[in-house]
Amino acid sequence: MQGLIKALKALSDETRLRILKILLERECCVCEIMQALAISQSRVSHNLRILEEAGLLKSRKNGVWIVYSIDWQSTNSHAIALTELLKNLPISDKTLAEDRARLKRSCRVGPKVLKK
Repeated sequence: MQGLIKALKALSDETRLRILKILLERECCVCEIMQALAISQSRVSHNLRILEEAGLLKSRKNGVWIVYSIDWQSTNSHAIALTELLKNLPISDKTLAEDRARLKRSCRVGPKVLKK
């Protein structure tokens, strides 16, 4: 029961739903999600942590980036079921369409190199 409650709480926020819809398109790093949703790094990171703790996402290191994706092998079966529902739910929303358009233009941004 706790897994269901945690997953439902994680999905009760518009930003987290937008992040999930983006990650249903493809895996992304924080900078790509920032660009797609046009929000700050701290806001993205905070919401990714909540989604990951709820068993909805997984992360892996890829070079200098941490890449996030849907965790289809989650131990939280409720999280998988809710993600499937969201994946198959036909939501035609202006905000989500804008997010997808920005995602297509997003790119990974590397660390800034300090010059001496």
